[in-house]
Amino acid sequence: MTDTEFGHLTPETLPLFTDLYELTMMQGYYRQGHNPRGTFDLFVRDLPSDRGYLLAAGLEQAMHVFETLSFTERTLDYLAEQGFDEDFLSHLADLSFTGDVRAIPEGTPVFAAEPLLEVTAPILQAQLFETLVINQIGYQSLIATKAARMAEMVDRHGEGQSLVDFGSRRAHGTDAGLKAARAAFVGGFDGTSNVAAGRSSTSPSTGRWPTPGCRASRRSGPPSRRSSRSTATSRSC
Repeated sequence: MTDTEFGHLTPETLPLFTDLYELTMMQGYYRQGHNPRGTFDLFVRDLPSDRGYLLAAGLEQAMHVFETLSFTERTLDYLAEQGFDEDFLSHLADLSFTGDVRAIPEGTPVFAAEPLLEVTAPILQAQLFETLVINQIGYQSLIATKAARMAEMVDRHGEGQSLVDFGSRRAHGTDAGLKAARAAFVGGFDGTSNVAAGRSSTSPSTGRWPTPGCRASRRSGPPSRRSSRSTATSRSC
């Protein structure tokens, strides 16, 4: 049966958002006493022919992972049930990131084969963060790049229109909706319709007068001149 919290990561379950082979490889390194410092680059090999650049985004969330990720007793108990060695789990219990991170600032154009982020750390640490970091930066950079191209078109050919993210309803999960709203703002959007995203990021919440509201207004009779004027001038419409 699926856990009732499925799809909602907590600080306790965040370390498990990785591919199993990362942990088995780390255990292999640990058994052999092999833990040299290594350098890992995150980059895109190629871009589509009609996409000249990628806009970097997601660094803030990636850095939060580096700074806070740790294994709790319950998380380690689960890994013990999966067959991991007790001494390796003891190592994970004390694990914290001690490496160095260099990265392109968010909102910076990046090109093919150009690193967005570089991690130098003992490989037992660096390997653990691979899946999480790619997830945080890859998705947000995708959305930020699309947003930047739309903002560029408005700047070139528009008439000063605002660009607002309304993607939460069709996002692939609540987490994706929040990160898309943030990344769109990095890419040049003016705000988001999502209230939670406005609370937890620098993207302001805004919106429009919804269709049900318009229909309800028609059924209840024409609005007064005063209310029509206030609706027309509201920033939320």
